[in-house]
Amino acid sequence: MARIDWNRLFAAAQEARTHAHAPYSSFHVGAAILCADGRIVVGCNVENVTFGLTVCAERNAVAQLVLARGTPRAVAIVTGASTPTPPCGACRQVLAEFAGPTLPVRSATLQGARVSSTLGRLLPQAFTPADLRPAARRRR
Repeated sequence: MARIDWNRLFAAAQEARTHAHAPYSSFHVGAAILCADGRIVVGCNVENVTFGLTVCAERNAVAQLVLARGTPRAVAIVTGASTPTPPCGACRQVLAEFAGPTLPVRSATLQGARVSSTLGRLLPQAFTPADLRPAARRRR
């Protein structure tokens, strides 16, 4: 498998961040997912006055991944925070629906600080579709 061009992936996330709708928190986030076939899908956060309806950049990028019928290979996240910000718990869970624990996840600041992790380190013992299979068998 080809090397991941993290600079290209972070550039896509940073560009997506410029489209964020964050009038309440002013916390603009961009995310980019590298698909296994080399395509990049992106997302930005979209806030709502009722915060429960806000959608994070990572989940919007996953929606684009689904539309593109892609398979995730890597995730990059860019925020304007002073330190790299990992995906929230909800985004980690949504990523676990489409990727395994070895998925590389990197976060960056606008100043270039970066942190590397994997989905498995960010969400150990993730609840996945495989966890539903035994329950479905028991109900029959």
